[in-house]
Amino acid sequence: PQSNQHHTLTIEEFEPDVFRQLIEYIHTGCVTLQPRTLLGVMNAADYYGLDELRKACAGFVQCCITVDTVCALLASAERYIQYKCTKSLVQKVLEFVDEHGNEVLNLGSFTLLPQHVVRLILAREELRADEFTKFQAALMWSKKYYDSNQDIPLKDIIGNFLEYIQFHKIPTNALVNEVHPLGLVPDSIIMNALAYQADPTSVEPGKLSPPKVRKQGRSMSVQSSLEPYGSNTTLSSSGSDTGFERKQHSGSN
Repeated sequence: PQSNQHHTLTIEEFEPDVFRQLIEYIHTGCVTLQPRTLLGVMNAADYYGLDELRKACAGFVQCCITVDTVCALLASAERYIQYKCTKSLVQKVLEFVDEHGNEVLNLGSFTLLPQHVVRLILAREELRADEFTKFQAALMWSKKYYDSNQDIPLKDIIGNFLEYIQFHKIPTNALVNEVHPLGLVPDSIIMNALAYQADPTSVEPGKLSPPKVRKQGRSMSVQSSLEPYGSNTTLSSSGSDTGFERKQHSGSN
């Protein structure tokens, strides 16, 4: 009777869809790669020593990073951040985001990213995006989060991103007619931005942006994956907004 017992092996390292594709590849020698599961399949192939599949995934990366897929790829990176294949993919995706900043920030799928990944993107010096587009992206993400977390004031949510926006570079008419009426940016920042535009020598540089939000605790996981590449952006998160990120991430699944 012992020999007839079934033993269940639980695979915790990879998602069901990813493992299903792995089994399909082992049985047929073929698999259809998709941006949503690409990172999982690539890391699973590396984990189980399927070199041909891993190489195929690496080759597919070059053609699958597009404006339509970058947010899905970055969101999936959170699940596989501890695997080595993730580092190179995240770096390639962020370089693409830098190059196509305005387009990526306008995507509806931008709201699917965890909060700390949004901050990481907005903080990048290499990001090719104008400041008003950065503000609008932060506002879009914050409104989406607020829809399902109305116990947190919208002003507090968007406050996590304001330090990365150079308001004095936003055109005067946009500051006066679109940013200020929202009541989400401190009046002092708006006034200093307008004063700077009238006379750049009248405002100290340190007064042009809100104080930096100091985060204590664990390093941001996507950021820590980039350390070998010498990224000069250092972000960390506190216990207080860890749940904030986790809720947002679970909403993107």
